[in-house]
Amino acid sequence: MHVTPAADDRPVATVALRASDLLGLFKADRASPIPLYFQIAKRLEDAIESGDLPPGTRFANEVQLAEDLDLSRPTVRRAMEYLVDRGLLVRRRGIGTEVVKPRVRRPLELTSLYDDLLSTGQRPATVVLLNEQVEASADVAASLGVPEGTPVIKLIRLRSASGQPVARLTNYVPARLLNPTLESLEEHGLYQLLRAAGASPHAATQSIGARRATVEEARSLEEPRGAALLTMERVVYDVQGVAIEFGSHIYAASRYSFELSLLAH
Repeated sequence: MHVTPAADDRPVATVALRASDLLGLFKADRASPIPLYFQIAKRLEDAIESGDLPPGTRFANEVQLAEDLDLSRPTVRRAMEYLVDRGLLVRRRGIGTEVVKPRVRRPLELTSLYDDLLSTGQRPATVVLLNEQVEASADVAASLGVPEGTPVIKLIRLRSASGQPVARLTNYVPARLLNPTLESLEEHGLYQLLRAAGASPHAATQSIGARRATVEEARSLEEPRGAALLTMERVVYDVQGVAIEFGSHIYAASRYSFELSLLAH
């Protein structure tokens, strides 16, 4: 198999790989209660996210993969569809199925995007678009539980992961709590700065939605005009129940998703 260096110096396959190249000595466990398609999909997902199968890696067609794995074509197709839905593979007409940069998948916990990116090795970077003190509007004041006109720090930041913009973050913090410098915002997450200032995030309320990007939003996130965005609004409270931050964020849906864990009662 011939390979050529990718932009990040990892080798990218220039020919479609067969199952033995993609999965090594992997054999589906037919006695396991885990569906066969899911066994294959998870093995490939792990390899993609670890970098063993870098962006640009192309897969052999489903017929060949099914034959190599001694599985049915529908089983292999379902595994591929699972990975396409997860944003890890893309099907291109005339080219086939290939690996793309993994999406950022964020658990719904009280963590910052910066911390989540660091924990998954995705090299977060921040461009500060605005850092100024303003008077709280009626909406911001209501969210923070302060009188309208109260001084707050308004932040707008563009957060990238592995060289690609992922989110545009707009945050409001009471000016009495924090007066961050440009350098501190570029080098640290907002929650890190709040903790250092003695205002530790303890609980939050948040809402998640979706809409299409405006022209300016699409440009900043390097997305097509009208691309799908995920949205999140969050109010964060300290241990005394005092609001310490209000955020209104947008995320590129092509590179980002929220992840929930659910339990039955």
